[in-house]
Formats: sequence, structure tokens, C-alpha cells
Amino acid sequence: MARSFLFAQDSADAATTRLIATAAQLTGFMKGEPGPARPGWYVPGADNSILLAELHAALVAAYPQAGPAFYAVRLWTNLLWQPAYLAVISAHVHGAMPDLARLSQQRRGIFIDGYRLTPGAQTADTVEELIAEAARQFKPMTATLFDEVNALVKLKPLPSRRLLAGRMLSLMVWLSQRRRDIPAETIEAYSELWMEALGLSGQGTLEPIAGPKGQRLLIIKRRDCCLDDRIPPGTLCASCPKQDNAVRVARQTANAVAELG
Repeated sequence: MARSFLFAQDSADAATTRLIATAAQLTGFMKGEPGPARPGWYVPGADNSILLAELHAALVAAYPQAGPAFYAVRLWTNLLWQPAYLAVISAHVHGAMPDLARLSQQRRGIFIDGYRLTPGAQTADTVEELIAEAARQFKPMTATLFDEVNALVKLKPLPSRRLLAGRMLSLMVWLSQRRRDIPAETIEAYSELWMEALGLSGQGTLEPIAGPKGQRLLIIKRRDCCLDDRIPPGTLCASCPKQDNAVRVARQTANAVAELG
């Protein structure tokens, strides 16, 4: 059973600030700050119809030929990536899980980029229990987001689940590159826990490959396409399942080896 600790205000503030700083340092691109949502930001459980409509309109204006399926995918993935990163960083680096319902997100043009996290209770426990806690929070959040997206444009349940699986798997690969002290086999076990806890088993997996010195490196095998090939430059991403399997493996292997430095 996960243990939820309600820190004294000073401790909660410090823990939140530390998590935000850790996310910024590890990624180099996450832009967060402590505090409540600013007006017009996405807030879980609130009326987000205006923000979603504005984001949808911006995507249509930027990519008029991309089509409704692309807009649906971008709405979905835009609002998932920051909570997903924070959940993984909280479980595997920070060592405690915040209440992700306190996370608000900012729209910048066609992107969701920037967040605020209100200080409060954090759940401290083992990695395995923190994965379970994150999944417990994620399920209602993603269910609500799914309905919000479908109020604007059709997003089917199976692609939405496979895209979420792809995000979590890519984060496991990212974690393996940032935490070289964690054996690849352990990352694979954590990945299976994330997939099971989120109800995503069978919607994608990690694949081990051999590095230039025999290292066990990880790549992903996705089950669905993010549709980025519908916009310029029209290319498939390295892990896209549309491409020949040998090409997919070769492209991801090259990226994995490059990360070794």
C-alpha cells in the first residue's frame, strides 16, 4: 500500500520546487513553476473547452491539409506529454509522486508547453508502488481528456491507448539513457509494470538490442502511428510502425548508440 505524506507547507513547497528543478535539469526543456493555474490554462477536471478549441483551431490553421485524425492525435499527445514525464521522473528519480490533478498546463501556439504544480501532498514509496500510484491518477485524467478531445474531433479508443503506450515506452528508453546505473533488464521490468498498471499491456513493448561493446540497449516497438508524416517534412519518426521493421530497428539503434556519447 502506497503511503501518502502531507508535508508541512514549507516541506511541500521544497519538495515541489525540487521536483520541478529535477525535471528541468534532466530534460533540458520542461518549463515548470510552483503554484496554481493561471487563467486560460488546462486544469484536470475543469472546463477546458476554450483552451482545447483554441488549440484545435491553431492546429487547423498551421496544418490545413493534415486532417481531423491528425488534429485529434495532436490534441491528445500535447496534453499527455508533460504529466507523463513528471510521473516517470517522480517515480524513478524524485522518489515521491505529487497529486497530478494539481498540474496545470499552458498553451503556446500549436503546443502545450509549460506547467505549474500546486504544492501539496506527495506519495513516498518504492518505485513499484509509485508506478501504481501514478497509474491510479492517470486513468481518470486520461478518461476525461479522451472525452474532451472527442467533443471537438473523433479520437478512437484503441489509437489513444496505443499512443499513450508509445509515450510511456519512449520514456522508459529515455530513463535508461539518463539513469545508466539502472540495468536495462530492470528498466524492462519497470516498463512492464507501467503497461500493466495503465491497462496498456500488449499495446507496445521495449526491445533489447546489442550496443557496440555488447551493452544491452533498449528501443521501442510501437503499435500505432503519431501521424507526423502528414505534416512537413512528411517523414516517419524513427520508431514508426509504418516503416519496414529492419529500418525501424536500424534507425532506433543508431539513435541509441549516439546517446552513449
